[in-house]
Amino acid sequence: KHLGFVWGPGDILVYETIYKASGGCPFVHEVRKDEDIYSPILRKLFNESHHIFVGLQRIREDLPSKNKKPQFVSISKNYRSVIRACMEELQQVAGIVSILLAVELIWNLCEVLFIDAAPAGSLVLHLLDWVRLHKADVDEKAREVLASESPAEHQAYWDVISYVLQGRMDEARQVLVKQATLQPAARAMFKLLDNLLMKMPIFNVHSPGETQTLTEFDVKWRHWREEVDRCLQDQSFASNPHLEDICKILVGDEDVLLEHKELLSTWYHFLVTRLLFSHPTVKPTELHYYAQSSMHMFLDTRSVPEPLDSILLAAFEFDIHQVIKDCSIALNNWWFVGHLTDLLDHCKLLQSHNLHFGSNLREFLLLEYASGLFTHHSLWQLAVDYFDHCPEFGRVYLELQIERVPLDTERKALKVIRICEQRQMTEQVRSICKIMAKKALRNNRLGSALSWSIRAKDAAFATLISERFLQDYCAKGTFSDLDLIDNLGPAMLLSDRLTFLGKYREFHRLYGEKRFSDAAKLLLSLMTAKIAPRSFWMTLLTDALPLLEQKEVNWPTSLTSIHDLTLKLTSLYLPSV
Repeated sequence: KHLGFVWGPGDILVYETIYKASGGCPFVHEVRKDEDIYSPILRKLFNESHHIFVGLQRIREDLPSKNKKPQFVSISKNYRSVIRACMEELQQVAGIVSILLAVELIWNLCEVLFIDAAPAGSLVLHLLDWVRLHKADVDEKAREVLASESPAEHQAYWDVISYVLQGRMDEARQVLVKQATLQPAARAMFKLLDNLLMKMPIFNVHSPGETQTLTEFDVKWRHWREEVDRCLQDQSFASNPHLEDICKILVGDEDVLLEHKELLSTWYHFLVTRLLFSHPTVKPTELHYYAQSSMHMFLDTRSVPEPLDSILLAAFEFDIHQVIKDCSIALNNWWFVGHLTDLLDHCKLLQSHNLHFGSNLREFLLLEYASGLFTHHSLWQLAVDYFDHCPEFGRVYLELQIERVPLDTERKALKVIRICEQRQMTEQVRSICKIMAKKALRNNRLGSALSWSIRAKDAAFATLISERFLQDYCAKGTFSDLDLIDNLGPAMLLSDRLTFLGKYREFHRLYGEKRFSDAAKLLLSLMTAKIAPRSFWMTLLTDALPLLEQKEVNWPTSLTSIHDLTLKLTSLYLPSV
């Protein structure tokens, strides 16, 4: 009754808001929408589709739409090939394979109806390819029958009707000839059916050497249909129920089609077969009527349509937004709706649909998908490109999400920084460097901490680390990370303490090279510059002792002894003394 929730990157935390005060605590539940993001077996899907997505964004906007259509169809097929490749690798994981099958089924239909936009005539042929691709068990059964000792007597022999239901007349004829050789008396009957199957007209807009209009095809098809009708009226196949059923299917007898529900298996296969034999020149605008009636005829009146049924029906009704909405609810990740919507948007099919909070549908879905990717330890890098191609809110999302990437190693931190620097995200770069500097300091890695603080341009932290270097020197008598200190360059100007550290190290180098005069001048300048910490005065005086004994060093006449140096240093730092 009392629940609260907090949105997280890619998930929701749900918690109880009222609980007993006697030491109990509320339960916190993590509700993940993008659960598949965490599945290692789907890594290939996310990685490969990322490359396709980036390629799609590079298609030139100035090209005419008609020139871009082949590219869009090719990209759609690339997406489907990635889905299919994943399915082939995941046959043992039935749950995920069934989801990918449904995803490819929907995508393929959207490709036919929206992206390729198949016109009347070729529309049914495209839908036949769609059905064949997603009902591949027909070939398996046929191979099993033909491989047996006596194919014509195999119990599944007459499942050859499946070939007819898919419009695969050549394959059907090859199987039927096996039966014809066993029944010499019925050879004329088989020959007649073979002739009808062979003569069935197929609309072919790409036929070499000829251009077939839709009207010409329709006339040719009607003549063939009349010929099949005459064979039925003449009862040419009355003595063989199987051949008569095939003949009735050729004239689109819906009762006979529904008798073979088991072979059709789905209402949309029934729809395509029904169109093939009754309405082969159906127009896209007429599809919704046949789709609705086919679903009602095929499904039991008591059964409720599955989510997949509703999605496919919405596609046949050309309601793109309903397809996307239903898929967002039915599927357990944003991969499908994000990539499909992006492709449809490039095809200029979603331009009119903006959301109430200012973004368009494409960007909203890509932002959701990319946010989910960012919660994964290795997929987060893919998300960056998705954010880059979301012009409205992508930059804001990236800035928020990049700060949540766990900086487990310096290598990963450098990778994140490179991403930020390429996009001029200076605040994020500074924040990451500060985090890494503090982490290095906690682990007593002073060189790394100083390097990160310099990169962050954090003067206060650089001062703190410089003092730690000086404390270490006082305790050990040597500097650690000499390469870093020796090569500070202009970076030493970030803070006075860092300047002192760099110059003091330079003093030691000069002294080591026996350039005593230069070393003395530098030491004196360090004393007079008032940048040395008070705790370091005695160290400076001690360093000056051996230099006072060097004859080649020309000290100022007022500084000829350690006593003079002490008074000088004291007067500089404590004028009242």
